[in-house]
Amino acid sequence: MEKGLAPGRHSLQMSQSHWEIERPKRDSLPFSTGCKPQSIGEKMSEHPVRMAMVGLGFGAEFIPIYQAHPDAEVVAVCRRNEAAMNELADEFGIVGRYTQFEKVLADPNVDGVHINSPIGDHAWMSLQALDAGKHVMCTVPMATTIDECRQIVEKVRQTGLQYMMAETVVYSREFLFIKHLYDQGELGKIQHLAASHPQDMDGWPEYWQRMIPMHYATHVVSPCLGLVDGLAEYVSCFGSGTVREEIAEKSGNRFAVETCHIKIKDSDLVAHIWRFLYDVARQYRESFDVYGTKQSFEWTLIENEPHVLHTAKKPEHEIPTRIEVPDFAELLPEPIRRFTLPQEIHDAEHLSFVQGGGHGGSHPHLVHEFVSAIRQGRAPRPNAVTAANWTCVGICAHQSAVQGGQIVHLPDFTLQR
Repeated sequence: MEKGLAPGRHSLQMSQSHWEIERPKRDSLPFSTGCKPQSIGEKMSEHPVRMAMVGLGFGAEFIPIYQAHPDAEVVAVCRRNEAAMNELADEFGIVGRYTQFEKVLADPNVDGVHINSPIGDHAWMSLQALDAGKHVMCTVPMATTIDECRQIVEKVRQTGLQYMMAETVVYSREFLFIKHLYDQGELGKIQHLAASHPQDMDGWPEYWQRMIPMHYATHVVSPCLGLVDGLAEYVSCFGSGTVREEIAEKSGNRFAVETCHIKIKDSDLVAHIWRFLYDVARQYRESFDVYGTKQSFEWTLIENEPHVLHTAKKPEHEIPTRIEVPDFAELLPEPIRRFTLPQEIHDAEHLSFVQGGGHGGSHPHLVHEFVSAIRQGRAPRPNAVTAANWTCVGICAHQSAVQGGQIVHLPDFTLQR
C-alpha cells in the first residue's frame, strides 16, 4: 500500500499497484486456538517478560525486537561458540551469557526461552524448558516425530506454561492480507487451498541433508489450515522423482518431491501442498494460493513480482489484477513496527532471511503474540495442539508417501484443542 492512503473498503478502491482496505483492528489475531483470552481485570505479569535467546544465527534477528517491545527484555543468550556469543551480547548489552542450555534453564531471571537451534534439538529443548518452568517459543517445526509432538502437548497441559511455534507464514503480510479479505467476505466461499515451498538446500548446514522434505512442511501447511481455522484430519501423499544417492542415504528418503493432499476436519475443503529440498531447479518460493467463489489469490511465480487477485464475473481480460500487498505494522505496538522491514533486522543478510524474502514482516508479530499471551495468561497462536497438528501433517504425509499414497490419519491428540 502506498503511504498516506486513507483507509477505505478495498473492494471499492483498486488499481494495478495498490489497495485501499479497511484494516483489521490492532491486536486482532490471524486464527483461533479455541482458548479464551484473559478476562479484563485479571492480574497481568508485573514485570517485562524476561527472555533468553537460544541459538544466535537466525535467532539474533529477534533480539532487537524483544528489546524494543514495551513488555519484554532479553536477559540472556546461549550459544556454544563463546567468542561469537560474547561479541553479540556486547553489541546488545546482554548480561546473561551461557554456552550450555541447562544453565539457561537454571537462571531464575529467565521467564521464557526462544529456541532457534537446529531442528533435531527442538523437541528435547522444548521439553526441558517446560520442565524447568520456562515458557517456550520455538522455531519450526515443533519436532520430527509424532511422539515428540505428543510429549510437548502433554507437558504444556501438565505445566500450564505457554508454548508457541514461531511459524512465520501466518504472521506474514501476505497471510494477514488474505485473511482480512476472507474475514470481510471478499473471497466468498473458499473452494480450494494450495501452497508450495521449493527450496534448494545445497550450501546450507550439512544436517539439512538428513531432513525429509515433508518433515519441514509447516510453512505450507499453516496458511492452508490457519486461514479457515481448521485442523488436518487425514492426508494422502506421493513421492516423485529421486534425489542423488548421497542425500538418499543420509535422509533415508529417496523422493525429490513430496506432494500431499490434506483433508480439513469438519469441512468440505482439501488443501494441496508440495515440498522439495534438493535436486530440483526452482527459485525459492513460499507460496499460498486461495480459490474462492468471489475472488481468488495467487502467489507470484517469481520473487518480488506482484501477486495476482482474480475477481469472478468480470470480462475475461479484467479478471486478473496485479496487486501490492500492504504491510500490517499498525497492528503492533509503535516501538516494534519498524521491524516489519528487512533493513531494521539485525542480521538481514542471514540466508534464511534473504531466501525467505524477509519472512513477510512476520518477526515482530511473532514476538508481540508470544509476549502478549504470557502477559495476558492465554494460549498463544499457534498453541501446542495447533503446532502439533501442523507439524504432524508433514510427518504423516511422508508415511503416506512411503506407502504409495495410502491415507494416514492425524493422531487424536492433534485434534483436541
